[in-house]
Amino acid sequence: MTKNRLEAFSDGVIAIIITIMVLELTIPHEASLFALEPLIPKFISYLLSFVYLGIYWNNHHHMLQAVKYVDGRILWANLHLLFWLSLIPFATGWVGENRFAPWPVAIYGLVLLLAAIAYFILSRALIYLHGKESAIATAVGGDFKGKLSIILYVTAIILAFLNSWLACLIYVAVAIIWLVPDRRIEKVIGPK
Repeated sequence: MTKNRLEAFSDGVIAIIITIMVLELTIPHEASLFALEPLIPKFISYLLSFVYLGIYWNNHHHMLQAVKYVDGRILWANLHLLFWLSLIPFATGWVGENRFAPWPVAIYGLVLLLAAIAYFILSRALIYLHGKESAIATAVGGDFKGKLSIILYVTAIILAFLNSWLACLIYVAVAIIWLVPDRRIEKVIGPK
């Protein structure tokens, strides 16, 4: 089957997730800059999550450009990814509401970890479907960034109970690693 519906559905779900997140930013009842101070932790967590969702959307788009078709296994793997991404607004809100306390930061990392694992599963399912010599297999290769991300998430989750701010810096570092669209795929498929 074609990949068009999967792409459109995924785009829509990610757009809704971002919309839900921004609605969690409450409008102050006062008209002073001091009224914004309580929103700073919420805005910081929103900003990080917005970047993460942008990264997933961007890399998901790139990955699907390297494939020709999907099957039922891919549809379920994609839903698995979207499930974990859909929990980002909850984790984001909890982190912001509790000013980066250890448990919310650890749960935030757990959601990021499980989304990363789901993305890895989706990429492997696409490679399996298209073959080891396919464009997607060549582009993904050994997936060093994906494996490194998983290690960093696990480290940050454990570290959240010792220093939640340091754990958040690791989440930022992983985002920076992925901020540039995956050039491996662009190199393999060429300009479109």
